[in-house]
Amino acid sequence: MAIASVMANVAKALSWWREVNWRAFAAYSIPGVPAAALGAHTLLVLPPRLVDLALGAFFLAMIPAQRWLRLHDQRIGLWQLALAGAVIGFLTGIVLSTGPLSVPAFSAFGLAKGAFLSTEAVSSLALMVSKAVTFRQLGALPGPAILQGLIIGASVMAGAFLGKRLVQRMSLRAFQHLLDAVLLCSGLSLLWAGLV
Repeated sequence: MAIASVMANVAKALSWWREVNWRAFAAYSIPGVPAAALGAHTLLVLPPRLVDLALGAFFLAMIPAQRWLRLHDQRIGLWQLALAGAVIGFLTGIVLSTGPLSVPAFSAFGLAKGAFLSTEAVSSLALMVSKAVTFRQLGALPGPAILQGLIIGASVMAGAFLGKRLVQRMSLRAFQHLLDAVLLCSGLSLLWAGLV
C-alpha cells in the first residue's frame, strides 16, 4: 500500500502541479519525512487495534472541528502546519494511510480544491517515500509486495487524472462536504477495524 500511495500521490501532484503551495509543502514535509521514518520503526511494536481506534476517533472529531474553523474563518500558520507535518508524518509510518489526517491541516491552512489536492499530494508523497524506503531497509518490503503495489498504484494513478475534471467542476462548498465525507468514512472504518 505504501507503493500504491506513492504512485497515487505522483499522479495527483502531476495533474495539479501548477497549483502546489511550495511554502506549505516545505513547512509540512521537512519535519514530516524524518517523523515518517521514525513511525515506520515504531510500527513494529504498537498494537494495530489501538492505533486504529485512536485514529478513527480523531477523524470523527475533526469533522466538527473543521466546520468550526471554517465557520469562524480560523486559519493556521506555517509553524502549526510544520507541527502537523511532524505528527502526521509519525502516524504515516505507523498506519496504512493517513491521507484523511492531512485534510484538516491543509484545509485549516486555507488551501482548497486544486491547491489543496496538489500540495497535500506532494507532501504525502515525501512522507510515503520515507516510509517505503524505511520498510525496504528493514526488510519489510519484499519483491512480491512491490509488484502488488505497482499494480494497485497504476489503477489509482488513472483515477487521480480522471478525478481532476470532477473537482474542477465542484463548488468550494461541495468540496468541503466531500472532505467531511472522507473523514467520516475513514473514521468509521478505522473504528470498525479496531473493534472487530
